[in-house]
Amino acid sequence: MADQQALESFRSAFRAWLDELGVAKRSTEDPGIDANFSVAVFDDLTPDQEAEVVRAGRAWEARKYDNGWGAVDWPAEFGGCDLPHSYAAAVGAVEDEYILPRRNELFAVTQHMIAPTIREWGTPEQVQRFVRPLLRTDLMACQLFSEPDAGSDLAAVRTRAVREGDEWVLSGQKIWSSMATSAQWGEAICRSDPDAGKHAGITAFLVPMYAPGVIIRPIRQMTGGSSFNEVFLDQVRIPDALRLGPEGSGWAVALTTLAAERSDSRSLGAGTVAKVVALARRRGVTDAALVDGVVDLWVHDRVQELNNERTVAELQSGRTPGPQGSIGKLAATINMRRTSDVVSALLGEALAADTGDPATFAWCEQVLGAPGYRIAGGSDEIQRNIIAERVLGLPRG
Repeated sequence: MADQQALESFRSAFRAWLDELGVAKRSTEDPGIDANFSVAVFDDLTPDQEAEVVRAGRAWEARKYDNGWGAVDWPAEFGGCDLPHSYAAAVGAVEDEYILPRRNELFAVTQHMIAPTIREWGTPEQVQRFVRPLLRTDLMACQLFSEPDAGSDLAAVRTRAVREGDEWVLSGQKIWSSMATSAQWGEAICRSDPDAGKHAGITAFLVPMYAPGVIIRPIRQMTGGSSFNEVFLDQVRIPDALRLGPEGSGWAVALTTLAAERSDSRSLGAGTVAKVVALARRRGVTDAALVDGVVDLWVHDRVQELNNERTVAELQSGRTPGPQGSIGKLAATINMRRTSDVVSALLGEALAADTGDPATFAWCEQVLGAPGYRIAGGSDEIQRNIIAERVLGLPRG
């Protein structure tokens, strides 16, 4: 009880700080109906709009960090408060109550995936150079993992890393790198020993996205935006000081990042179900089948939240997120599909026609974008294999 009281006191203090800043609150009756209303899975923004979203988000993250509300579950040496992970989750939940700058997925990659990976695998110099700036978002980082022939089978990467003295020369192509145009750094996994075993000959690097030979080309999505990119590494030279982890340990480094990614999938669609419920109320839905669909979605969302709480409990105990992260990732993508189905039934033609109501046509971006997360961060099929083999103990097929 004392712990719960302390957590509630923390929430109240954070709300009081936001109120003191004069941050406007969202409507409790109709959450999300404001100038920034969005349920997009992948943003449909112009390059200038995307840059402004990142700029505003970084300014907010820096302000929050400087006032002790940023990396609250990190040790003090990284600017944190050394609090349990539930306090970081509480910050996110309270932020959802207010109208704040939108932060796209680059923020999650930077703060919740790349920063922890460098903390675990980086040299003391790398930790000192990168971790705090990543948490404060002074630096932004993307993943350079997938390749045209190495998506779900990440160990099949072909991007070469050839050592020449104290330098490495990287050559190859990466794809589906979200928000690479706004990142200053990328975490790349490359094949450094073509003669070693599939998982053994890989090394990880921190690549400056501004280095000569780095070419970024946006990929147009069916939502209209271009948040994905293909990145070409054309004889990119980087010092050995930017190697992340021991030579040949890139697969283990990548698994650290992927475990964080799948555990962080608990944030996928966060707050969206409340907007679906508000949408149903606003449209005066009485049809029994539609009402059942909304209730079924809410129940599955609650089950997902409970699984996420179990993941948080493991994090609090100091254990690295395990295969249950795959359960959370799979549940999140299935619920995103359920959301699309329910919203399509609620809106009908209003989903595809812009009538000027920001809370109807905007759902089109959710419906178009949701299928992408069945692939992003490890496909649904990969997650099912992990669950079967590492959670249920079933033999490989």
